[in-house]
Amino acid sequence: MKIVKTKDAVGLTLCHDITEIIPGVCKDARFRRGHMVCKEDIPTLLAIGKEHLYVWEASDEQTVHEDDAAGYLAEFTCGKDAGIDVSDVNQGKIELKANVHGIFQSDTDRLFQLNRIPYVSIAARRGNSSVRPGDLLATMRVIPLTVPKETISTVAAVAAVASENIFRIRPYCSKKIAVITTGNEVYTGKIVDGMLPALNRVLSPFDTETIGQTVLPDDPEQITSAILQFAKKGAEVIFVAGGMSVDPDDQTPRAIKDTGASIITYGMPVNPGSMYMLAYLDVEGREITILGVPGGILHSKRSAIDILLPRIFANIRLCKEDLVRMSNGGLCFSCVNCIFPDCGFGAS
Repeated sequence: MKIVKTKDAVGLTLCHDITEIIPGVCKDARFRRGHMVCKEDIPTLLAIGKEHLYVWEASDEQTVHEDDAAGYLAEFTCGKDAGIDVSDVNQGKIELKANVHGIFQSDTDRLFQLNRIPYVSIAARRGNSSVRPGDLLATMRVIPLTVPKETISTVAAVAAVASENIFRIRPYCSKKIAVITTGNEVYTGKIVDGMLPALNRVLSPFDTETIGQTVLPDDPEQITSAILQFAKKGAEVIFVAGGMSVDPDDQTPRAIKDTGASIITYGMPVNPGSMYMLAYLDVEGREITILGVPGGILHSKRSAIDILLPRIFANIRLCKEDLVRMSNGGLCFSCVNCIFPDCGFGAS
């Protein structure tokens, strides 16, 4: 490409979009890449402040145009992920949008590496965000009109470091659930069970089938037995609500451990919600998720369960390190006007 004076561009082909901005009205391309400039275009181009233009000249095989470069960025970051739609290029920029309800995941290490490459600009929403169809996930472009081919080769090399895409969506799945509420005071009718309504509230965004619900005293043997029975009946996620504190009457952690489940954590670096327990139980080759839910869910608008559930319903198996990373963004400010998930809570 070469630079020419606008008044001398008649008969030449634009190699970039010419943007026209009318405050409060529009910001869009007035002339598109590939447009051949004609005499009638000159006054308009000058009126929008374009005294010089980039036009095509003999092909330069060592550079890549911004439109093509944006396409490569999309290809190397999300591939052909079925949950992600890739827009057409517009003024050198491409957008990624969700087309399913699920968890948006981002490999931030590779994302940061890409943005360290000269001329590359990729902006994305935070990883592990819950998204719905149509939600914007990322935008990408290169800064100059053309970049060296080596830039694209470097992008490709970073993307190839791991087999998974840098950006991907894990769709939510339907789950069969069971709920066990524990506590002598609830079992004897001294207080009304508030756990089930609280769980129904946080579960409302997900597709669930409740196969059983029961209320039990603080008896570890009965709780363990109920967990195993629900697991054999086909429950995929079992919530054991109550009895999660360090009080001597609270037996839920012991009961979950006695099932033989693998305990991932008892306690999380999240507030509210530090007393949650997460475990996985293998029953005849099926892995069941067990979540010990503390009483704090009754009075906290948001807690650790709001961070855990999206990943559970997206079939993301969590390890201790995943939970450690939740500490970054693990503090909820309990705002009077809650805007979760459009806030910093859970932004790990």
